[in-house]
Amino acid sequence: MVEAALTSFFSPDGSARVEAAISRRLDHQTRELDRLAEHVELSNEVVALFVRFWLTTTPPLPDSALAAAQASGRDRYRGFIAALGRRMEKGQSLAREVSDEIGQAADEQS
Repeated sequence: MVEAALTSFFSPDGSARVEAAISRRLDHQTRELDRLAEHVELSNEVVALFVRFWLTTTPPLPDSALAAAQASGRDRYRGFIAALGRRMEKGQSLAREVSDEIGQAADEQS
């Protein structure tokens, strides 16, 4: 068995097979990295869009309303974290949802 493995490894076509296998793995990793880059870009855009929207639509609060607004904000943040946790547990992904919606919109335009 060892002799067959060594013969295969050192045979002229053995290096081509190894190179092809490595090439397939690298192609797969490249696709995975591209997908990851798309998700990071989407996340960055979502955060940037939200911050811009929030900053342009939220007026400053008077000092008298600040404590109540902070308490409400803490409660809303806890609700956000709980909803995020539920989505993550279910395996739901905003990137996947957006991708599906884009695909559906493209299909409808065709």
